[in-house]
Amino acid sequence: MNYSYPIDETWATEEIVDVVNYFSLIEKAYEKGVEKQDLVAAYNRYKEIVPSKSEEKQLDKKFEKQSGYVPFRVIKKAKELSPRDIVKM
Repeated sequence: MNYSYPIDETWATEEIVDVVNYFSLIEKAYEKGVEKQDLVAAYNRYKEIVPSKSEEKQLDKKFEKQSGYVPFRVIKKAKELSPRDIVKM
């Protein structure tokens, strides 16, 4: 990993940790797979921190530009799977 995660300096430390966890699970979905339930829980927490759809899109675009990983595709695939499935891109 040779990039940084998109974060907002106004977030509390716990929120930053939760957003970093979410983006790391997106990476993991591309690299080796992640349990859907873990990803969905992290995404739900991410949406609590970033409730605005436009802000979510901006952060996801920054992450995609830096990493090459597309959060939207991972979440879309996760929604299509059964609860116990592994999300693997």
